Amino acid sequence: MHTLKELEKYSSITMDEVKKSLDISVELVLHNLDEFTNHFPDSNSNNMFYPKTENVEWTTGFWTGEIWLAYEMTGHEKLKHAGNIQVESFLKRIIEKVDVNHHDMGFLYSPSCVAAYQLTGNETAKKAAIMAADNLMERFIENGQYFQAWGEIGASDNSRLIIDCLLNMPLLFWASEVTGESIYSEKAEAHIKTAMNYVIRPDNSTYHTYYFDAKTGEPMKGVTHQGNRDGSAWSRGQAWGIYGAALSYKKLKDPMYLEVFKKVTDYFLEHLPEDLIPYWDFDFDTGSNEPRDSSAGAIACCGMLEMAKYMTNEDSLYYTEMAKKILKALVDRCQVTDTALSNGLLLHGTYAKDSPNNPCHNRGVDECNTWGDYFFLEALVRLHKNWKPYW
Repeated sequence: MHTLKELEKYSSITMDEVKKSLDISVELVLHNLDEFTNHFPDSNSNNMFYPKTENVEWTTGFWTGEIWLAYEMTGHEKLKHAGNIQVESFLKRIIEKVDVNHHDMGFLYSPSCVAAYQLTGNETAKKAAIMAADNLMERFIENGQYFQAWGEIGASDNSRLIIDCLLNMPLLFWASEVTGESIYSEKAEAHIKTAMNYVIRPDNSTYHTYYFDAKTGEPMKGVTHQGNRDGSAWSRGQAWGIYGAALSYKKLKDPMYLEVFKKVTDYFLEHLPEDLIPYWDFDFDTGSNEPRDSSAGAIACCGMLEMAKYMTNEDSLYYTEMAKKILKALVDRCQVTDTALSNGLLLHGTYAKDSPNNPCHNRGVDECNTWGDYFFLEALVRLHKNWKPYW
C-alpha cells in the first residue's frame, strides 16, 4: 500500500506520448472495422483476439464508442458509416428487447447512440437511446429508491443495486435534456443518492452490490459479486465509484459527491501496486501472482480527468497528474501496438475471476476486454482535446 505522497515519484505521460498512443489505437480501430462493422467483438478476447458476436450482453456499446472516438479524432467517413450501421443494430435490439432485462442501458446506449446523436445528429440514434432510457426506467424500485440491477423486477433474490449502475445514470440525465421530461433525471438522482449512501464503506472502499428488502425497501447488506470477498475492494468496482462520483457531481453539483470522489479515488491510488496496474481486487498487492485488471486503471483515469474540470486548481492539477501516471503505466505495459499480437487495444484485463467467496467462473482473465479498450481510448482523447463526454 502506498501513501499518496509516494506516487509523486512516478512519471506522467507526455502529450507527445498521448498523441503517439492515440494514433496507434485509432489505427487499430480502423483495422478492426473489416471484421466488426456488421458484427461486434465479444466482451473479452480469447488468446488476445476477440471473436465475433451479435449485439448481445452488456458490452457491445463500448466497441461502437471506440468507433465514435476514432471518428472524432479523424473525421474518417468509414468510421461514421460503421458507427451508423451499428446504431441501426442498437435500435433493432431495443425494439425487439434482445438481452435488455438488466440495468446496463447506459453502458450499451451512451457510447453508441448518445454519441452518434451528439456527433452527427442521427435521429435513429436519438430514438434508440430514448427507448433504452424508458427500458431502464421500468427497473426503478420505488420502495428502495434504486434501479434493480438484474433479473425479474422485485425478485427477493435480486433486490439489489450494483456500483456499476452509476455509469448508467447519464443516459437518464440525457433523456431528460432531449425530451424535456424531468422524471428521468429525478429517478437518476434518487438512485445516485441511494447508492452513495450504502456502497461506500467507512474506510472508503466500496461494495460491489447492495441488497434491500424486496417488500419494505429497507437496506440489508453489502456483498460482492465479482470481488474476492464481501469485505474486499473489487478494483473495477472502486473505479466505477470514481467515475460515477465524477459524473454525479457533473450533473448535480452536490458537494457531497466531490467528497465521495476524493475518498474513493484516494483509496484506489493508495492501493495500487508498484507498477500502477491494478490487480483485479485490492486484496492483492505487489508481488502477487493474481491477475491484473487494466480496465480498472483506465476507468479511474477517465473519472479523474472528468472531475478535474470541476475542482480548484490545486486539486485539479493533482488528480490530472495521477491520471497521467496511471495512463503512462497502461501505455508502457498494456497497450497493443501490433495487430499480430491482438485485435484489442489494452492487454491484461480481467472480466471475472473466480474465488471461494464469489459466484464467478474465470472469464477473460489476462485478456483484452471491450470496456478496457474503450476507456483507455477515452482517456487518451480526454488528454488530447477538450472532449465532450458521451456520458
